[in-house]
Amino acid sequence: MPDDPPSAADLRARFDAGGPLTVGLEEELMLLDPETLDLTPEAPAALGRLADDERFKLELPASQIEVVTAPSATVAEAALALSAARERLADALSGSYRLAGAGVHPFAAAHGVLNSTPRYDETAREYGLVARRQLVFGLHVHVAVAGADRALAVFNALRSHLPEVAALAANAPYYEGRDSGMASVRPKLSELLPRQGVPPAMATWESLAEAFAWGRRAQRFRAAQWWWEARLHPVHGTIEVRVPDTQITVADTAAVGAVIHSLVHHLAARHDAGELPPVAETWRIEENRWSACRHGLDGRLADLATGETRPTRERLECLLGELAASAAQVGATSELEHARALLEANGAQRQREVASSGGPRELVAWLAAAFAPTPVSPAKSRG
Repeated sequence: MPDDPPSAADLRARFDAGGPLTVGLEEELMLLDPETLDLTPEAPAALGRLADDERFKLELPASQIEVVTAPSATVAEAALALSAARERLADALSGSYRLAGAGVHPFAAAHGVLNSTPRYDETAREYGLVARRQLVFGLHVHVAVAGADRALAVFNALRSHLPEVAALAANAPYYEGRDSGMASVRPKLSELLPRQGVPPAMATWESLAEAFAWGRRAQRFRAAQWWWEARLHPVHGTIEVRVPDTQITVADTAAVGAVIHSLVHHLAARHDAGELPPVAETWRIEENRWSACRHGLDGRLADLATGETRPTRERLECLLGELAASAAQVGATSELEHARALLEANGAQRQREVASSGGPRELVAWLAAAFAPTPVSPAKSRG
């Protein structure tokens, strides 16, 4: 197993070098056959049309294309870059493929074709059919937090809010042609692999370095395979939030990104003021994570200290209110307003509304039609 794990000193240096609250977006998109609208395992051929454009990358499933933006000062700037990338991708693939954004494909078969690279071949050998079931599509938001100790504290606090972000961004209710009964079935598929779900808290950089070193000694994982729903990225020096499903439109992506960007700013300010709450136990966060996965915005989330529950929408309304000042500081006020629109109808709810009258195939047609390069309000993307 190659790649030497980073030391605590390496990690500290990387996170000390991070820019002040820059943000980057990565989204994993479905590559569709234009006739059947099923997933098509032709991502290598599709990317061959893009002349080595570094914004587009292969991932494990051969029916997935990842789009990556450079670090930006604001979510609005990152969303414009994402919009331009979507437009470039759609133009290059026009006539041969279609594209769509959701956490899983609504009617594709459970097992898919994998890309073949040394890294992915290693994954396929280790995980077998489980790897072929990873037809899942996520949105990853990277935020840099200047100062290693500050970043560590913010990461530990951010874990508690992953269920709220997951509920807002839930966008995967249909699987293998049926309603799964969940707002997002994606995390349950991901959990077939190790190191998924709510990440462990890290008391020190030495703790994280030792975790990576242990994985190497045990020949279990490299630092890059620390796949939790949030992680301290050892290469980019960012907090990477991986809990959201891929969103339907760029505007939806920007809204979710704004919540995360503002939340990181808010938690950093609380850290600087000595006001962060105690680090929550992972199992308590996982209980809320289940509610977000199963019920989405229609569930209830528990107070991590007392166990008292509140409706998820009410909890998110309160959180968005708390984040308003931070959103203004990071230039995300408009995008945070779009997040309020998602509270009324997020991706999972809009998918169910469309499928109720047209079925899974019409749902995929709607998702593909909504793959618009120009950001629009979530409230206007309901089809």
